[in-house]
Amino acid sequence: MPLFCLRWSLAMIPSLLNRHFGFDRLRPGQEAVISRLLDGKSAAAIFPTGAGKSLCYQLPALALPHLTLVISPLIALMHDQLAFLQRKGIAAATLDSSQTPEESRRVMQQASDGQLKILMISVERLKNERFRRFIAQIPLSMLVVDEAHCISEWGHNFRPDYLKLPAHRHELNIPQVLLLTATATPAVMADMQAKFGIDKEDLVVTGFYRANLDLGVIPLAGSARDNWLSEELRRDPAAPTIVYVTLQHTAQQCAELLQRAGIRACAYHAGLDPTLRSQIQHDFMAGKLDSIVATIAFGMGIDKADIRRVIHYDLPKSIENYSQEIGRAGRDGLPSRCTVLASRAQLPVLENFVYGDTPDRAAILTLLEILRQSGAEWEFSLLRLSNDTNIRQLPLKTLLVYLEMAGVIAPAYSYFAEYRFKFVLEKREILARFNPDRRQFLEQLFACAPQARSWCTMDFDALWQGYQGERSRAAAALDYLQQQGWIELESKQMTEVYRVLHQDLVIAPLVDQLYALFEQKEQSELARLQALLNFFTSTTCLSHELASYFADEQAPSRCGHCSVCRGEIAVLPPLPTPSLPNEQGLRAWCDPLVALCHSKEPRILTRFLCGIATPLTTRVKAKSLAGFGQLAAHPFAEVLAAVSRIYAATP
Repeated sequence: MPLFCLRWSLAMIPSLLNRHFGFDRLRPGQEAVISRLLDGKSAAAIFPTGAGKSLCYQLPALALPHLTLVISPLIALMHDQLAFLQRKGIAAATLDSSQTPEESRRVMQQASDGQLKILMISVERLKNERFRRFIAQIPLSMLVVDEAHCISEWGHNFRPDYLKLPAHRHELNIPQVLLLTATATPAVMADMQAKFGIDKEDLVVTGFYRANLDLGVIPLAGSARDNWLSEELRRDPAAPTIVYVTLQHTAQQCAELLQRAGIRACAYHAGLDPTLRSQIQHDFMAGKLDSIVATIAFGMGIDKADIRRVIHYDLPKSIENYSQEIGRAGRDGLPSRCTVLASRAQLPVLENFVYGDTPDRAAILTLLEILRQSGAEWEFSLLRLSNDTNIRQLPLKTLLVYLEMAGVIAPAYSYFAEYRFKFVLEKREILARFNPDRRQFLEQLFACAPQARSWCTMDFDALWQGYQGERSRAAAALDYLQQQGWIELESKQMTEVYRVLHQDLVIAPLVDQLYALFEQKEQSELARLQALLNFFTSTTCLSHELASYFADEQAPSRCGHCSVCRGEIAVLPPLPTPSLPNEQGLRAWCDPLVALCHSKEPRILTRFLCGIATPLTTRVKAKSLAGFGQLAAHPFAEVLAAVSRIYAATP
């Protein structure tokens, strides 16, 4: 942007701030970030949850000349921010999976016409070839990455698709980037800076200490948690409250418990119908519900200022998750209580999430054999590859990223294997709108899309063999017809295509290297759980400990409003160690699975006993076997050791 435009934008900030947001001035951290952006720089904002990160992109977006593209991890969060922006009269929209084709088409048309200042999408949207083709035609001023810690392997919620954002930024020629997160340790901050080329002086970190939050840890286990929870909420039943749990069925049970106690409460998790989930969120925001019981795995995306209590019925997954979740409390600055009902008995469930994502060595070997046989280009659907290798989709994505980083493969492109459409206008009406050359191509395209009732399924092979019609031209034509509202278009079966850079792959050492990376990641996640326990059993001020974890040394050494400062140091009893079944008992549970899947791999059997589903056990319907989940309450490592003694020695 020319310098005079930047000066004009800076001068307009007070007016924009007051007119659109009703504020007289910015907070210090917000001002530092916004001034950098309007100076034409990229920046990163490391602010605690509830400290106003969103304004750091919302305000500059009004001053910048073109569209601001926002990557957001949750549909609920996008909708919440969209409602806020629209109330403020700011031209913003989302593209997400909850929309109808007509709604998506309208948003894309608004973006094409320059009517939007902000467009929010998920990171997965950038894998969509139709969307990438569309957004490449639109001038973009800034890329905003919310939850930017997801780009770092050192972060608590590493998401492989985030690693591709720097490349997408380059391809789309986006001049500026803003990274936003509430949970970045020093190692994560350095990683974020390096991947997006952000100067250290453009990293803005505010304090993590919040004087209005009372942090408490109460050692409780089993049914004692239910009694405490009911009594606590009955003391002030109308106080807006979030109760965090680990599993969906626990969310349902806790919500029913609270309902029986006369509390207006509902469960909120990914297993609910999206419409119902949206209604529950709306009712909570509107005060028609007082309490929400939510799974920590799903997250909330709730921006409700007056939440008075955040209760962890189960342990959070990490200190980072804990910080993010308690950050939802007291955003209005008034006192709020954040309580953890802590017990070591909850550890096995959290550890199982970690162990479930470590691929077996044999699974990695299978993947590399498939890769070696693919030739110069490797084409696959993620779901099919997950089933073929018995690697869950998230660690499979991570494995593909590791192979990219090792220089073995490089992403070429992705496409939808299946396109289908139905006519909104009559076919002859559509054809009549084009010149002879384009009309002929559309006639050929329609001829290669046999119709079954309403829907026509595109046969790209027939188009090429019959008319030498290129797939890319056909896909672009269908996109155009959809954007005009003349057809309704659906695309399915995402297919990934990678270039294979080393076809003479030496597999054995690479298997060892990749497996070692996953083992290291596994140990890192387990250490994160131990750090969480150490934090909750700390003998020093919890507020100070939490701030120090995120490199904030400005917090007081004694806050005076946490359980430690009150002299209530949490002492958690040792984890009970019930004895495992003998060899005969373990075989009785495992042998039926061995017969079904023809494998005695100890990790496969241990996951089965601990109730961890994998593509293989799902395919053979292992949940119906008597042994599934029988040892879910036992430490995974102990079960693995016992199973290994039996089956590793079995021919």
